[in-house]
This record gives sequence, C-alpha cells and structure tokens, in this order.
Amino acid sequence: GKTTFLKLLTKSIRPDHGKVIVGDTVVFGYYTQAGIQGAEDKKVIDVVRDVAEYIPLEKGQKLTAINLLDRFLFSREQHQVQVAQLSGGERRRLYLLTVLMENPNFLILDEPTYDLDILTLIILEEFLMDFPGCLIVVSHDRYFMDKLVDHLFILEGKGRVKDYNGNYSDYRTIAKARELEERRQERAEKEKEKKIVEKPQAD
Repeated sequence: GKTTFLKLLTKSIRPDHGKVIVGDTVVFGYYTQAGIQGAEDKKVIDVVRDVAEYIPLEKGQKLTAINLLDRFLFSREQHQVQVAQLSGGERRRLYLLTVLMENPNFLILDEPTYDLDILTLIILEEFLMDFPGCLIVVSHDRYFMDKLVDHLFILEGKGRVKDYNGNYSDYRTIAKARELEERRQERAEKEKEKKIVEKPQAD
C-alpha cells in the first residue's frame, strides 16, 4: 500500500474516489526503488548536470553539481567515468543526487537506505537534517527514521491509516505497552471465565 499511496500523492496514478489536491508551489522530489534508468553511457557529472547546474541556497549561495558529487563521496576521477562502470551502491547514490538536484521542497524517499554504505547514510542524514522542506520517508531502518521523522502514518491494511505524532521508537514503545495490557486483560478475562465454569453448583 505504501507505493500506491506515494503514487497517489504525486499524481502518478489517479484515485478511484475523491481527489488529491497539491499546492501550486509544491515541487516533488521522488526517490523510488527503480533507481537510475537509461544513463549507462553518460558520465557521472553529466547525469547530475542534465538535471541542473546548481541548487540555489540562501544569501545568493549555490550548491553546484560538482559540490554535491564531492559531498556524497564521488571522487573527482569518478565524475568523469560512465555510469556503467559504477557499483550498485554508487548508482543508487548517483540516482539520489539527481533527485536532490531537482531542488524539491517536498522530498519523498522510498527505502533510501537500501544498498547505501554507512558513511553515505551519515552524509544523507546530515543533508536531510538541514533540508528546509517537507520530507516523507518510507523505510524499515528505524534508526534512520528516528533521526529525521517526527510524525508517522501507519498503514494498517484495509484502507486504515493511523496518525501518530512522534518518532518510530516512541510509537513502538507505546504499541508494545498497549499489546501487553491487552494480553493481560485477555488472560484476566479467561481466568475469570474459568473460575465461573469450575465453580460448583449449589444443591
């Protein structure tokens, strides 16, 4: 359901009922699990520059394609190699940069920690902590989410979505406490029923 939800949000697919309203100033950046496509014979630097030459920052500053590649651990030599020569993890990293280079104000990351090394994840976390826009993350990495997320939508199935204000660890702590309390009450009810059944009938 998560991928369907993201596609509805970005209007990649249309809802069966109702409508999705997106503000006029919203610019989506959508990092999917599909990865980079059709760029095998392009140089790494050209793949990023094809999206934009730079990202405008505050006070007239810029983050250039070269700066972004440097920041995400692509050596200057790698800037000039073809995408076909990159490892799987490097391709995922490059794909991430093409999404960031779009300069979105609403960033959607679907399983961003998959196939990325620890050092790259640390750099990504630092980048996202300074990200000024809205961020939606779909991930099984609770440590990554806890650092970046302060609101959860839990998809429970059958169209039910639970809205929780807090991070994942907070939610799991509360959920486990609720589960334990429900089990305790269930055992207490069973014990009560058992005593009623076993109670001898009066003559």
